Amino acid sequence: MTTLREDDFIQSIADAFQFISYYHPVDFVRALGKAWEREENPAAKDAIAQILANSRMSAEGHRPVCQDTGLAVVFLKVGMDVQWQAKRSIQEMVDEGVRRAYTHPDNKLRASVLLDPAGKRLNSRDNTPAVVHMEIVPGNRVEVTCAAKGGGSENKAKFAMLNPSDDIVDWVLKTVPQMGAGWCPPGILGIGIGGTPEKAMLLAKESLMAPVDIHLLRTKAASGATLTTIESLRLELMEKVNALGIGAQGLGGLTTVVDVKILDYPTHAASKPVAMIPNCAATRHVHFHLDGSGPAVLTPPRLQDWPAVTWQPNTQSATRVNLDTLTKEEVASWKPGQSLLLNGKILTGRDAAHKRIQDMLNKGEKLPVDFTNRVIYYVGPVDPVRDEVVGPAGPTTSTRMDKFTRMMLEKTGLIVMIGKSERGPAAIDAIRDNRSAYLMAVGGAAYLVSKAIKASKVMAFADLGMEAIYEFTVQDMPVTVAVDSTGVSVHQTGPKQWQAKIGKIPL
Repeated sequence: MTTLREDDFIQSIADAFQFISYYHPVDFVRALGKAWEREENPAAKDAIAQILANSRMSAEGHRPVCQDTGLAVVFLKVGMDVQWQAKRSIQEMVDEGVRRAYTHPDNKLRASVLLDPAGKRLNSRDNTPAVVHMEIVPGNRVEVTCAAKGGGSENKAKFAMLNPSDDIVDWVLKTVPQMGAGWCPPGILGIGIGGTPEKAMLLAKESLMAPVDIHLLRTKAASGATLTTIESLRLELMEKVNALGIGAQGLGGLTTVVDVKILDYPTHAASKPVAMIPNCAATRHVHFHLDGSGPAVLTPPRLQDWPAVTWQPNTQSATRVNLDTLTKEEVASWKPGQSLLLNGKILTGRDAAHKRIQDMLNKGEKLPVDFTNRVIYYVGPVDPVRDEVVGPAGPTTSTRMDKFTRMMLEKTGLIVMIGKSERGPAAIDAIRDNRSAYLMAVGGAAYLVSKAIKASKVMAFADLGMEAIYEFTVQDMPVTVAVDSTGVSVHQTGPKQWQAKIGKIPL
């Protein structure tokens, strides 16, 4: 009989979520390195370089790889011969571990969990409660998998109850382009097939916890060995999803996914449940066992495991922009895909701030911030530690702000927006009508971006925490013109061009 102590379990959970906040799994880093080597689209190659440089910086600095430090998800397989020396429930112990991890003074993580989700949506301030999945299994130890899942990738989860005769590959290839780039590719697709609706979703999530091993499967297939149905399906989807040409950050390119994971389960004769959940460029999970001998020992990866990829602002090819003297005429001169380095002051704001601005305008109230000829950055930064001006501060998914775009451009004087991934038709129409522009920063490069922020102060809505309106002073902050003043979107043109090219390029 194994006895697990409450303190050991809590400490292991806390250590795990700190660990994955700044260490990518090495298998994922190596897969990104291979993707960078073979990428032929300069914009996508640059985006992957930023992600890899950011990953190494985070590993060295012990700061989050992404500003969205994720909702804590824990998978537990508890041996039937394990005895607990604890006063708290397993959920309570997990939550205490998460609380300690996310409020750690040396590496504060962003609290993103909101209580009363259908009502007041109040931040719990410590990222609890966690989502816990538990299974009782034979044995005398506890197997633990901790994952931090960001909202950008979770929001793109898909589910369908297919007819038994429907083709899974067809559904995936139709659905992935509908997900856009808000899940920050290149990443991993997790697919669950069978069971019941909730079982399929759980299978998809659990499949993402496995190491990147599609290269081993390719070797097996090349050797002539017999593949299972699931193995053949993984290989087919890997090739066909990448052939869509979506590419890194949705800019078009050779690599959209570095692996496709699939778990299945028996299902009803009348059913074919299929779920799909992506892991983003900030893939974060760790796996360990507890046997009663103390807290888990997590071995850090070696820095030499990272590819020799560096990134610096390209002052030769990029255009420096002075935000403090920016005019609508200058904005109108920018071209789709143009690289810019931003200098000066920008404002920030996300969903909650935009909703509050809308309510104030509807009531005829004066806004606390003047947006005239200003730029807004869609970001919810991590709190700073030590001598930082701001913690990791990468972009959030811009489409969530689409419904506010026309209001902001026509009623506040705003002229430019910065975020990640594509904009929808309504936002693009508003950008074109107002001769504005939308700039894209790389999702998954939050720590790198934060180094371009030289000053930060809260301007309004301080009660919203990370969703408050800040003013950042930036120096050579790298962005790409994603939608120009005529409404041309690189997220529409890029994937189309690369899908056509890939049709002629063997993957």
